[in-house]
Amino acid sequence: MTVGATDTDRRLRRARRVALASLVASVGSALLLPGIGLTREPDPLRLALGATGLVAFAAAQAAVLHAAVTPWLGQRRRRRLHTAFAVVAVATVPLIGPVAAGAWPTWAWLGASLVGMTPLLLRPRPALAVAAAVVAVAVAVAGWTGGSAAAAVVIAGGVGAGIAAVNGVQVWFWDLLVAARQGQQARARLAAAEERLRFARDVHDLLGHDLTVIALKAELAARLAPVDAGRAGREAAEVQRLAGTALHRVREAVHGYRAVDLGEQLAAVTEVLRSCGVRCDVDAAAGELPAEAAAELAAVLREAATNVLRHSRANWCRIGIVREDDAVTMTVSNDGVGDAREPDGHSHGLRGLAERLAAAGGGLRVRCESGVFTLAVTVPVSR
Repeated sequence: MTVGATDTDRRLRRARRVALASLVASVGSALLLPGIGLTREPDPLRLALGATGLVAFAAAQAAVLHAAVTPWLGQRRRRRLHTAFAVVAVATVPLIGPVAAGAWPTWAWLGASLVGMTPLLLRPRPALAVAAAVVAVAVAVAGWTGGSAAAAVVIAGGVGAGIAAVNGVQVWFWDLLVAARQGQQARARLAAAEERLRFARDVHDLLGHDLTVIALKAELAARLAPVDAGRAGREAAEVQRLAGTALHRVREAVHGYRAVDLGEQLAAVTEVLRSCGVRCDVDAAAGELPAEAAAELAAVLREAATNVLRHSRANWCRIGIVREDDAVTMTVSNDGVGDAREPDGHSHGLRGLAERLAAAGGGLRVRCESGVFTLAVTVPVSR
């Protein structure tokens, strides 16, 4: 699973922090029991070696736990962290194994922590094999240090299995959250792609016939030029007229001057936002609007919805349309700004919309207050 860090929203980041804290509490608590062994070790050299091994293990473990809930981490770096953890785990056998020999199963408790880590590192079958190997090492260390083999099996195997079960469930829930977020992003990309395809079909329908006729008439004019200059001139004039008509129709399509059902646009935008996890409320009591005003508002609405999906981390979006006298005002607000830099209201798509509305006698304003970004558009309408 891989998602970019910039693609994660606030809810996912909060869930990640909760998952990481839970994993640290679950696995890290097992390190307290090897620490008891350090307090029971009378030999200063063994104590120093054991403390060194335990600190190194805790550091490597923390790095692996962080990687487990950081899906955008590169695979190469993830493999390095896993390799470092495996090396440190092997090194703990000579460093921590002799600590409190016969008095406390120090390494067995460390083995329980190792078994608990297996769901974070491996698939089920390799994880079972590694867990069995850890239990075998715990038994061997117990025999080496004069400890109880049965206690080593119970601690490393039984306690470790419990920790592994808890960790496995936590990682499973985290993976579900990431997969759900990726699904929302995929739906947003699909909606944008479908809109581009719809526009491409509209342009093709507008231009296909005109361009075909223009090509045929231009070819006819070229053939007539040597034999009938008058008719060739008339055909060339017709080509010019058709080209002008096609250009006008394209401009109408691009600038949205064709009749648009604003109600359908509101319904489509609401459905897309809700499917992507954004709560959308609409208050549109504007009544019937002239076709040109509806087209202007529909174009702004599409751009605003695109911004909500692509450039924010919104939980909710509110769309309001109010008609007063000879003007209609539409506002689109969302809470997706957070602590990020305030969006530039007159960049890219919004800049073009502002220029277009100004030419039509309308206006566009943006503001950002308390983490809420609001786009307000005013369009003149005839009585």
